[in-house]
Amino acid sequence: MKKIIVFLLLGIVLPYSKIMAQEVFRGKVVDVNKEVLVGVSIASIEDSKKGTITDLDGNFSIRLHHPEVLVSMLGYSSQKVVLNSKVNTIILKEKDESLTEVIISASREAQQRKEVPASIGTLSAKDIEETKAFGIEQLVNQVSGVFMSTSKASSNEQHFMAVRSPISTRSLFLYVEDGLPIRPVAVFNHNALLEMNNTTFKKVEVLKGPASSIYGSEAVGGSFNFITKDPKKEFGGSLGIQVNDLGISRYELEASTTANDKYGFYVGGHYIQRSNGPVGHSDYEKFALTFKNVNEFSETLQWTNTVSYIDYRSDMSGSISEPNFLQGNYESDQTFTEREAKALRFRSTLDKRWNDNNKTSFNFIYRNNIMNQIPSYRIRQNRNSGVLTGTGSGEINSNQFRSYVGLIQHKLDFNFSDASLVVGATADFSPQDYVAETIDVTVNTATRKNTDFVINSGDFILNYEADIFNYAGYAQFEISPIEALKLTAAIRIDEFIYDYDNLIESQAGVVDTKVDYNSVAPKFGFNYNVNEKLGFYGNYSRGFTPPQTSTLFRNSSNDDSGATIFDLNPAKFNNYEIGGYFSIPSKLKVDLAVYRLDGIDRLISIRNAAGDFQQLNAGETRSEGIELGLKYEILDNLTIAYNGSYATHKYISFFDNNVDYSNTDMQTAPNYLATSLLTYKPIKDLSLTLEHEQVGDYNTSFEGQAIIGTDALGNDILGTTTYDGHHVFNFRTNYRYGDFEIWGQALNIFDELYAVRASYNVWRQENSYSIGNPRAFHFGIKYNF
Repeated sequence: MKKIIVFLLLGIVLPYSKIMAQEVFRGKVVDVNKEVLVGVSIASIEDSKKGTITDLDGNFSIRLHHPEVLVSMLGYSSQKVVLNSKVNTIILKEKDESLTEVIISASREAQQRKEVPASIGTLSAKDIEETKAFGIEQLVNQVSGVFMSTSKASSNEQHFMAVRSPISTRSLFLYVEDGLPIRPVAVFNHNALLEMNNTTFKKVEVLKGPASSIYGSEAVGGSFNFITKDPKKEFGGSLGIQVNDLGISRYELEASTTANDKYGFYVGGHYIQRSNGPVGHSDYEKFALTFKNVNEFSETLQWTNTVSYIDYRSDMSGSISEPNFLQGNYESDQTFTEREAKALRFRSTLDKRWNDNNKTSFNFIYRNNIMNQIPSYRIRQNRNSGVLTGTGSGEINSNQFRSYVGLIQHKLDFNFSDASLVVGATADFSPQDYVAETIDVTVNTATRKNTDFVINSGDFILNYEADIFNYAGYAQFEISPIEALKLTAAIRIDEFIYDYDNLIESQAGVVDTKVDYNSVAPKFGFNYNVNEKLGFYGNYSRGFTPPQTSTLFRNSSNDDSGATIFDLNPAKFNNYEIGGYFSIPSKLKVDLAVYRLDGIDRLISIRNAAGDFQQLNAGETRSEGIELGLKYEILDNLTIAYNGSYATHKYISFFDNNVDYSNTDMQTAPNYLATSLLTYKPIKDLSLTLEHEQVGDYNTSFEGQAIIGTDALGNDILGTTTYDGHHVFNFRTNYRYGDFEIWGQALNIFDELYAVRASYNVWRQENSYSIGNPRAFHFGIKYNF
């Protein structure tokens, strides 16, 4: 009996004495900028079952026998730390290896680079800060294979884009903010970047190739995810001003704080204007403001709300004629064409983590946009036997839409083979109003300028209401059967419905109708990571883009029975890709991709013999290329970066007006694109960067052949129409002194005459040029408080 009592006492006392031997350790985890890190794992080395995470203030408390712990967080270098009895402050550094870089865009969830079977380029907060960009193109052109062409001399943020495609305004690119699309399907998403507030950018990710398995329609050539800044824990912000001798001035302001350690607030915006630039009729102004609220109710529940407002107005100078371009005369033929846009966006996201394995995101978006324009690309000057008559034609149009969007996504992590499943569903209802009327244009025959116009009120080209409805479901499954191998399979099913109500059915346009399209977009990929420095990936993915509503109904007609004949089909794309990534920490980072993008019914826009734009399906096309991104730290203070691509873009099978253009090069499709940067930091707070931009030569018409005149017998004379490409060098310097930042940029330092895009004008029978900026100087100063 005594023995039993002794054993019972020992059973009670020993565990209690063991608990009494434990000690409570406390601390805080921050990054190198002293910003607190939430959700950092603190795990005992001795007992892996013992651990905790940091709270909303970065604090932690843990009871341990032995003070050695492993401190880890996705995207940061893990540390083994021996805790002391006082308050411990632990600083985690971001990983700079290519395999451990954190990516958001591939699944709307945080992943390491080594888990993403795709080519993806990123610009970190540090990259954005050092670039001091006054235009988005200065950022995204640092990603290999990306060419956003906007003339800082004339384009007023209006732009062309090329990613695995020719330089164009086609809807082959999806622009999203914090993972959610800026515009609905079929409402000319190309212009969405006008509605961005680049003051708020914290990070930019460009996912190249089709991403329709997650994002849906129009994510074909590339998806651009602009990730916005979060509120700071302490009150702070900045005030800045930028000016240049191209007539631009920009003023920006940011401020943020967090109340009661839970409710964060951020506001950031800018006002930019230009006047009296080197190109005639190129004035513009833009006001952009964003408010963001982040509510950390608990470690498992977060509610984020964002409101953005953009007010934009710009002249549309259009392209420059060939004689004016070659003479360095930047006078525009336009005097009244313009574009106005107002955009309001509201986003609300509720993130709930149910447990270690389950997380759900609930999203609601409201958009309200209106765009009014007299487009320069619709202006046509009348000719008689090749001679200007002094008259012309064009249009004035207005496009307005409202959007109501719901998206729910759930992520489930399994307890085997590092497997996870992401499932989601979305519905987007966007009623659209579109009106286009003809205008009569007065042309000065001596200067070839369009000097005035009169609206033909009631002479409608289009006047309709269309309810655009897109709903979809998607899933993505990932698993690692062995440690080094990650397999990904994804699929998305979309349905698109355009309910078209023609308000001028007796005058013009097709009868009231309902059009529907559907899409199944799969993706299969793998990542094989040899070690923490080297990895490979491959994927097959499918992309899809339906016709824009205004394009579809502008190019449709009724048959004799009154039924609608649609001349345009949706475009479909199949992408095949392999690539690799390699890094030497703090020394070298390399990304390489080889791809083939096959298009079926790719939508293209060409001018017909009358000078009018015509929308066509291009049969079969193929784009093949290689992309290389490289960053090498030569010395501790000297870095070189190269981002380039070489590609071919061809019509495999295409007939236009019974002319066979099969196996010919596509227009405005340079083979070679590259941006190189050499950065030198002689002292801690001073950086000097030399930038080289190269665009290779390309045809401006089909296979470089176009009608350039007629002979004495009236026969067409064919000539070669090409653009020779260009080399442009820029220089920038940044200096930080205390709370002040000062920078300067010399743009096009050798004053190269170049075009950001050249195309053949069939009715002028010459090339037209969207000019690049002449030599210019840009200055800025910012105060951080």
